[in-house]
This record gives sequence, C-alpha cells and structure tokens, in this order.
Amino acid sequence: MPHDSRTTSPARPMRADARRNYDRILAAAAQAIAEQGAEASLEEIARRAGVGSATLHRHFPSRQQLLEAVFRDKVEALCATAADLAGDPDAGHALMTWLSAVATHVVSNRGLATSLMRGAHDGDPTLGATCHTMIVTAGDDLLARARRANAVRADVAIVDLLTLVNAICLAVEHEPDGAAQADRLLTLALTGVGPTRSLPE
Repeated sequence: MPHDSRTTSPARPMRADARRNYDRILAAAAQAIAEQGAEASLEEIARRAGVGSATLHRHFPSRQQLLEAVFRDKVEALCATAADLAGDPDAGHALMTWLSAVATHVVSNRGLATSLMRGAHDGDPTLGATCHTMIVTAGDDLLARARRANAVRADVAIVDLLTLVNAICLAVEHEPDGAAQADRLLTLALTGVGPTRSLPE
C-alpha cells in the first residue's frame, strides 16, 4: 500500500485532545505566518492556539517542522498541478506554467519560499527536506519533458529554476501586488527582454 503523502501528523494515532491541540497549533501558525512571515514568534503561535510552549514543541520539535506541516497542503497542490500539466503537449509551456504557479503560491504564503528551499541547504537533511523533495521531484519531471522537447537548455536544473523563483518572490513578497510582479519578473527571466521572444500560448 503506497504511503499517503498527506499525513503530516506523527505515525502513531493521537488522542482526541492531542489531535485538537495539533490542529489548533497548525491553524494558529498558518495565521501568524501569513501575517508575520516564517519567523513568526513560536510563543505567539502557542498563545493563539491556547496551548503552552511545551505542548507546541512536543508536536513540532523545530520551527522547520512546523513550517513544513503548515505548508504541506500548498506543496501537495503544486505537485498535483505538475501532474496535471504533464499531459500538456507543449512541454515548455507546461514547465513555465508550473513555475508561475509556484511563484503565485510562494508570494501568497509568506515564508514558503524559504521553506521550499531550506531542504537544499539545511545541515540536517531530515529537517524541512520533505517539502523540498516533493517540489523538486514534481518540477524535475516537467523539466525532463521540456529538455526532451528541446524547450530548455540542457544544463538547466530544477533547483536552478526554483532558486530563481525563490529569489524573485522574496524580492516582491511585501508588495501589495506581489503575485503580479512576481509573474512579470519570472516571465522576463525565463524569456529574456528581447522584443521577439514570448511565452508559448
């Protein structure tokens, strides 16, 4: 039986009260991170959830594990989008469309950019690696199709493209129209600034 990637809670079943605390912490963390970014105070998150700091740390021993749980649904949605786009006959268009979707999600969810890329740089590969691995695998499949179709350079890696998306989104995430700006800058980066080049329709 395949592993259900949607499971973000511990493998052992939790008691009802523990499950309620877990869900409250996630909800409070999502709200705080949306307002303050990924460095939102853990003490503030615990206060909003109505639990003590010890309870928060029992469920999420590190900040990165809490971020991963909060953003897991977002990452799964991006993976589903990549799977849908795999059927697009224009492999280059599929890849660019997916990268644009990644940018939209990143700008709309402050801290997601850092969370997605943390797995590539974290000294402990077990922290934050799951989301990173999921997003890289999904994007790599689209990139491989685009490469076979000669729609991208052979030396481009998916981590290169995600780093580019990450950098653009970090630059505009505090702007009121950040999603639109990110999409425009990403299009410029992927197609160049020459007047004769454009994204496939």
